[in-house]
Amino acid sequence: MPTVKVRNLQNEEVADLELSDAVFGAELNEALIHAAVKGFLANARAGTVGTKTRGDVSGSGRKLWKQKGTGRARIASLRSPLWKGGGNVHGPQARDWSQNLPKKMRRGALRSALSERLREGNLIVLDDITFEQPKTKTFVGALGTLGIGDGKTLIVDSLSNDNLLLASRNVKRAKVVSSRGLNIYDVLYHEKMLVSRAAVEELNRLLDPQRAGGAEQETAEEAA
Repeated sequence: MPTVKVRNLQNEEVADLELSDAVFGAELNEALIHAAVKGFLANARAGTVGTKTRGDVSGSGRKLWKQKGTGRARIASLRSPLWKGGGNVHGPQARDWSQNLPKKMRRGALRSALSERLREGNLIVLDDITFEQPKTKTFVGALGTLGIGDGKTLIVDSLSNDNLLLASRNVKRAKVVSSRGLNIYDVLYHEKMLVSRAAVEELNRLLDPQRAGGAEQETAEEAA
């Protein structure tokens, strides 16, 4: 079972925390992570592009002149792709790009990516991520104190933390998400992760195969 040092915003060690071996001790599965990233990017595609074929453009379907005897090339319709204003041939059409990746695979990819971030030393657990005022300067200073530098940083905490959200929204290299909003692309895109202790507990509850079923039941009960 992996154990990490819990730090505060002054980069001081305040406690030790044992992490779930199922969530933060999983083996690296590159194929599973690749499939999850492909599915995430595919689901983000709008798929609304489309060109008009000869059946979609406006114009009469009347035959412009007789088939033979004029000396001109035969023509069937004004909407032919050969004519200006005619339809497009083999152009892109609207389609659904989404991929239905099984929930177990998505969770498994997240467990594998989080475990690898922990092994790399790029996952930092904080006791609490609170600021007295929503100041960007204070937020950037805290990142510097934690040794984050100028790298891309993902902060996982409650979205009800208004001061954190307001202080970080002008920092392009930082992104704040909740435990339920965490996705595989954000974990891989950002170089460092700051996770609050409360968020770790929720991730354990959401991603642990032994506890995930109970978490789904609680969510359904809350929605009801």
